[in-house]
Amino acid sequence: MSKKLYEEIPSLNLEDFTSGNEETKAQFVKNLGEAYNSIGFVAIKGHYLSDDLSQKLYKAVEDFFNLTTEQKKGYEKEELAGQRGYTSKGKEQAKGHKVPDLKEFYQVGQFVPEDHELKKEYPDNLWPSEVPELAELATEAYQKLEKTGFEMLKAIALYLGLDESYFDSEVTYGNSILRAIHYPPIENPEDLPADAVRAAQHGDINLITLLMGASADGLQVLRRDGEWIPITALPNQLVVNVGDMLARLTNDKLKSTIHRVVNPPKDQMKKSRYSIPFFMHPKSSMDLTCLDSCVDTDNPKKYDDMTAGEFLQERLAEIGLLKK
Repeated sequence: MSKKLYEEIPSLNLEDFTSGNEETKAQFVKNLGEAYNSIGFVAIKGHYLSDDLSQKLYKAVEDFFNLTTEQKKGYEKEELAGQRGYTSKGKEQAKGHKVPDLKEFYQVGQFVPEDHELKKEYPDNLWPSEVPELAELATEAYQKLEKTGFEMLKAIALYLGLDESYFDSEVTYGNSILRAIHYPPIENPEDLPADAVRAAQHGDINLITLLMGASADGLQVLRRDGEWIPITALPNQLVVNVGDMLARLTNDKLKSTIHRVVNPPKDQMKKSRYSIPFFMHPKSSMDLTCLDSCVDTDNPKKYDDMTAGEFLQERLAEIGLLKK
């Protein structure tokens, strides 16, 4: 593991990996691996999502969350465990945290051809008729972020000494999620439970997360020395971090770093915060057994064998979205 302590997350250009120049490609892989070894986060430019599309999607997302509670609840289906459509405030809490996060969200899932064997495994997406443009914008953003994620996973595979296409078949029609999050204004902070925050400290469930610029500050990551450092996704950048599935697969060689969204200063509490992460998941059948190359006498195997689907079901129950 790298001993370097970052004051801010490293910034890399994905075009160094995709341009066809072997020297810049190798350097990108090295720099990415070092960052994921240490802090688990990087900022990426040169990706496939345009800033214009990002801004239009944020506007549509804001329009949706400005609907009445009754309108939004028309797209909340308890049986989907929050995996499609709307999830109201108070439904999700971080693993090990008893107080729900101060947020509501809307999830868009994978697009699978009608005749594909995985079609029966994934519920249909729910699209709000009140914000018709959301469907087209979210679909395009999903596809651009997924394409970026494919390239990131190719670089990760090379860093791990695997074939560049190692993850391709696992994430093609994978169970990936685009989540639009609204952290509502905090009108009466003195009435909140003591531990109530916008998003309590947690690790992401998936392989990697790709986050487009949020509408306000608040995201922090926990550095190896116990220091919290702020993270900002700038325009034209994505913040890309390691998730628990990838940490599990690599026996923690790649670090799924704990992060949180803190409440704003009192003079900004009455402002909403919006965030749109893309959680890149594999198919549920992917074997997350620790790679042999990541296990040795100095780093014994830490995790029991399980599939991605089993791990997801376990974690959804732990965070309150799936009722046992």
